[in-house]
Amino acid sequence: MTTCPSAVDEAPLTAGDYKSDYKPIWCPGCGDYSVLLALTKAFAQLQLRPELTSVVSGIGCSSRIPAYTSTYGFHGVHGRSLAAATGLKISRPDMTVVVTGGDGDGYSIGGNHFLHACRRNVDMTYIVMDNHVYGMTKGQPSPTTEPDWNSKLSPGGTGLRAFHPMVIALAAGANFVARAFAGDPNGTADIIAQAIKAPGFSFVEILSPCVTFRPEQRDWKSVARPSPVPPTNDGARAARRLMTDDGFNIGVLYQGERPPYQPPVGKARRTVADLEREFAL
Repeated sequence: MTTCPSAVDEAPLTAGDYKSDYKPIWCPGCGDYSVLLALTKAFAQLQLRPELTSVVSGIGCSSRIPAYTSTYGFHGVHGRSLAAATGLKISRPDMTVVVTGGDGDGYSIGGNHFLHACRRNVDMTYIVMDNHVYGMTKGQPSPTTEPDWNSKLSPGGTGLRAFHPMVIALAAGANFVARAFAGDPNGTADIIAQAIKAPGFSFVEILSPCVTFRPEQRDWKSVARPSPVPPTNDGARAARRLMTDDGFNIGVLYQGERPPYQPPVGKARRTVADLEREFAL
């Protein structure tokens, strides 16, 4: 485990201290409300300094999270959140960098960035709220949608094999792989905190129901359960477990020992004033 570089030294902060004044506009019953709560609880658990913490996102319902926190935030373009976050962490290793997004943003247009973020193993945490659908585009199938899911936008289902993000993350080199359930915000907060503390690239898949376009996902609360096996640092063993996993085992599956990638950071050769002069009209 590593010590978070942005831990608070003064009076303890609560989860509420990490929330902004903006009110979330997700649909009633959306699992992302619980994920936001879990994220702020994790920040409070680790006592992160808001000015040394950044939340980066792409596009989608779940990608609104940076606006709802009181840390630094960056709302980027579709699928490119990991690229932006990598640049931030490489240039500012003193910051705690957390990336939030959804299954469409992260695994479709952002799929290539996902693979290489795992491979590079930069010390940051990627949280993906997976609801097996594009909620913002009114129920479009996503990479993790079941092949036989019938909807107005895909009558009879897509017939395509669903993407398996945890298998991909493990094979590509993520140093920490875990799954959480939005219906358990306290348990999710603990997993997020572990992911942030773990060195290298941490990946947390959060089952976050979309009750508007996938109302049947309300049943997830009856099938999500603690994983029957403890975490392992053996990639082969973790892979065997994942290939027989039904997608509802909750907990930390894998925590590796690869050192994070962090090139040396030199002194800036140009100031902010220099950059501003270049853009002056």
